[in-house]
Amino acid sequence: MDARAVRLRVLGEIRRKVGFDAYAWPLTDPETAVGTAPLADVPCLPELPRLIRLKYLTPTNRWTTLRPGTVTTLRAATGGNPARSLLWREMLDGYGVADVASAVFADRFGVWAFLDLWRSRPFTGPETATLTRILEPVTTELRRAQAETFVARDGHSPRPGPVVLLLSPELDVLGHTPDTAEYLRVLVPPDDGRAPVPAGAYNVAAQLLANEAGVDGDRPAARVHLADGRWVTLRAARIVRDIAVTIEESAPAERVALFGRAFGLSTRERELLGHLAHGSDTRDLARRMFLSEHTVQDHLKSIFTKTAVRNRRTLLARALGG
Repeated sequence: MDARAVRLRVLGEIRRKVGFDAYAWPLTDPETAVGTAPLADVPCLPELPRLIRLKYLTPTNRWTTLRPGTVTTLRAATGGNPARSLLWREMLDGYGVADVASAVFADRFGVWAFLDLWRSRPFTGPETATLTRILEPVTTELRRAQAETFVARDGHSPRPGPVVLLLSPELDVLGHTPDTAEYLRVLVPPDDGRAPVPAGAYNVAAQLLANEAGVDGDRPAARVHLADGRWVTLRAARIVRDIAVTIEESAPAERVALFGRAFGLSTRERELLGHLAHGSDTRDLARRMFLSEHTVQDHLKSIFTKTAVRNRRTLLARALGG
């Protein structure tokens, strides 16, 4: 199953065993922990930019502060006073949300997703324990699903230059470069005649706001998978008062780094793969990494096993996407 199917199946099990009224479950870039591909069913979808902005600016139960392998609730984190949460005060209270169960899906290779479950009544201890038990296997499955997106493509030609989307500090769309609309239709098919805006753009912009507010220090950037092995990178930067989000094909080094994490390669194996992507042969690899050629071959065999390929050419075709 792909990452969307995994999440939908797990949500069905959670709904049956625990119950919830609404949810938001974005995937994240494993290095920056910035949201990329959200799956959500919340009553405030027309206010999605505002929801994302408040989520990123709220330190309480922020996914970047949660301990992997545990589920925390808004009631527990605020000592029974949810008004201590900016997100609850500014939005959730108005929708009758009494509690939120939050979890981060992370392992030693990165942060792969975070989940918020909204409910009109508090979550119980046994319910959070039930949720906790699914975290480790679901994290592994989400990482596997991301790994499966790396496929070789024939006849690929990168799109020229980045396109730019201009947002206000409230994340309203103010404008874009001429090619942006066409590019965004590749990212997100238009719905009901509205101009498509990828949620990832709102997320990187909200992360920039979190940086500026001192809430979180991760970079305002994220890599997003489209289809057929294609990845793009979104970045946010301040331009005077407004926020510019650039969207462009992920660079080879960005793809290779993500590929290594998704397949669970060790730090040394990821380093070797990076050198290999730059055209190094076995002797070169040994010299650069201060290893024997025999040890290099052992590392390569391990990489082949983890990525289910048989040779360097296939490995690089998948990692680089061409």
